[in-house]
Amino acid sequence: MADFEVLATAEEVAESGAAEIAEALRGGAKSLALAGGTTPRRCYELLAELDIEWGRVAVLFGDERCVPPSHPESNYRMAKEALLDRVLPGTVYRIPAELGPDEGADVYAEVVEFVAPLDFVLLGVGEDGHVASLFPGHQALRASGLTAGIHDSPKPPSERVTLTLDIIRDARQVVILATGAGKAEAVARARRGQTPSGMIASARWLIDRAAAGQ
Repeated sequence: MADFEVLATAEEVAESGAAEIAEALRGGAKSLALAGGTTPRRCYELLAELDIEWGRVAVLFGDERCVPPSHPESNYRMAKEALLDRVLPGTVYRIPAELGPDEGADVYAEVVEFVAPLDFVLLGVGEDGHVASLFPGHQALRASGLTAGIHDSPKPPSERVTLTLDIIRDARQVVILATGAGKAEAVARARRGQTPSGMIASARWLIDRAAAGQ
């Protein structure tokens, strides 16, 4: 059963997320899958200030929009600006989503297979309860293998590449961040197992009071 920890503010959620990642990496975790979105960004900025031996860490991504890596909507670009350029990990495995959903997913599956099982996966959550690019009711939730190409995301852009639910569930540690009143319904539905974010039994949730509906 997923574990939910309620913190006072969004800043405390970001701080706690950064601390948990740092603890895992100091404890020997060698692979870290990053999320896109606004809540993780602050976590990355704080993580960049912590003392970690980044040279032995391989960084991957939970999902990517099918845009060039320099595009404003690229998850890679956000993580690069907030974290990666400041800490210089040993390896960064970017999702080549600009190749399109199918080819991008196929190429990335080879990378993930080389690294799996993942040590630490960080996820944000959408207001609809999606994590990575796994949306409620979408056929990609049933995808086998390590990655999936998305052609019809309900949230633009429609084309994406994502890790599958299976590979996320197999990770040694999964942390989901949720902040703000806009996420309260998503958190409530996840507690009931009604959304993709609620389908990861091993996940540890870090949420603020607003997202907890308090």
